[in-house]
Amino acid sequence: MTDSSKTGASPFSFKPYQEKEGEEYMSNAQLEHFETILKNWKGELMHEVDRTVHHMQDDASNFPDPNDRASQESEFSLELRTRDRERRLIKKIDEALKEIESGDYGYCESCGIEIGIRRLEARPTATLCIDCKTLDEIREKQMG
Repeated sequence: MTDSSKTGASPFSFKPYQEKEGEEYMSNAQLEHFETILKNWKGELMHEVDRTVHHMQDDASNFPDPNDRASQESEFSLELRTRDRERRLIKKIDEALKEIESGDYGYCESCGIEIGIRRLEARPTATLCIDCKTLDEIREKQMG
């Protein structure tokens, strides 16, 4: 299992965006930077999906030993859960790419302020600014 499938973090490296003095937030250069990050991330996730399918097809064996069969089923189950999380992440990446096209990317969907370049580099699918996300998490803790 790769580090990306354990953490859900971006599995590739990129050069952090260097803002130019007086540059407008979410300029074309910034949008291109995030579009590249998102597309590369999606490509890596899609590669993992393909790898899993091939792995499961190639390694699917009917073991006569119940312990071996149970181990394989457990391994496949874990891989499928990981891929399911990644499938949901791909959906969020697609939504972020649509926001780039519409011009809404980089702004908090709750309060409308700038999310911030560094936060978006850490979590390119972020839809809330740090303050709204913190409040959201506090509400979630109180509810459940």
